[in-house]
Amino acid sequence: MAIVQYNYPTIIKFGPGAVALAADAIKSRGLSRPLVLTDTGVAPLPFFQKIVDSLNAAGLMAGAFSSVYGNPVKSQVSAGVKVYHDHHADSLVIVGGGAALDVGKVVALMVHHPGDLFDYEDDKPGGLPVDREIPFMIAVPTTAGTGSEVGRSSVISDDVTHIKRIIFSPRLLPPLVLSDPELTVGLPASVTASTGVDALSHNVEAYLSKGFHPLADGIALQGIKLVAQNLETCIKEPGNLDARGKMLMASSMGATAFQKGLGVTHSCAHALSAVCDLHHGLAISIMMPACMRFNAAVAGDRLADMTHAAGATGDFAAWLEELQTRVGLPLKLSAAGVTPEHLDKLVEIAVNDVCHPCNPRPVSAADFRALFEAAL
Repeated sequence: MAIVQYNYPTIIKFGPGAVALAADAIKSRGLSRPLVLTDTGVAPLPFFQKIVDSLNAAGLMAGAFSSVYGNPVKSQVSAGVKVYHDHHADSLVIVGGGAALDVGKVVALMVHHPGDLFDYEDDKPGGLPVDREIPFMIAVPTTAGTGSEVGRSSVISDDVTHIKRIIFSPRLLPPLVLSDPELTVGLPASVTASTGVDALSHNVEAYLSKGFHPLADGIALQGIKLVAQNLETCIKEPGNLDARGKMLMASSMGATAFQKGLGVTHSCAHALSAVCDLHHGLAISIMMPACMRFNAAVAGDRLADMTHAAGATGDFAAWLEELQTRVGLPLKLSAAGVTPEHLDKLVEIAVNDVCHPCNPRPVSAADFRALFEAAL
């Protein structure tokens, strides 16, 4: 499989070995001191040190920052900015899944922007403008899940309240993505599965999201098709680069499509991450069938379109549950340690989340409680 380039929504170089193009991309822009940012899970892996070594071997002076873990929080961003300045860095190579990519993009934001990170929260009254220099970024995804490498926003939690905040600007879109399926081969099956269902959910909720965006709709349906055809193969044949590559594409497509909006599943998942520290992809996977049944009352035609795109028949929510079982994910929140005692706080946070207003069916506090109870 050759490395190919396409330019949507940013410059993407895709194919096995694409990560090796990082050094030339940095040098061609007259830069010399990249900070390679990743998470605590990726940092010990051999390919990460190989990336750092390849940059240094090309005559660059690469530093590293790997203190990103779990659901990303503001303190990790502050730490990354400090290391960036201490290294006298002039560029960023962001390597990892959604957490590292989200942190890396806002590290780039805060290198030259004043104030507190949450001063730049999306739609915050009196928020500060994103109007200063943002260093050159290369995004290197290592999971096929969030698609944050092609996103214009980052989701960062408050360290104290754990409430997720969305930092948005078109300038947060990395100008170069190196999408290399070889970097996803060593993922544990559970991570491949949960991140893959997260990618699916972005395509699903984008397609259902109210509003008019036919370009996003078309991308979302193709993304659903790619996940349906390739996620299970990635579990059964971990080294299958064709399937891994198509999942990376589905992930990027989901994040491209959800500029149209997301929905109730993501509001539920954000609450579960905040209250129960549940992995985002796992929370999405468990909640999505109940949320799709909730939406069926108003979006039956669209659910039928998605069922067809998945190559399935019958009920879309039932197909989701079958897929979860085939890839080894639990069907219920109780299997992930969630209890009825969590319900009040879950509902409180979900109601205030920014995603569900785009849902095709309005969601009340009572609806959220019923959804969580159905998934327990």
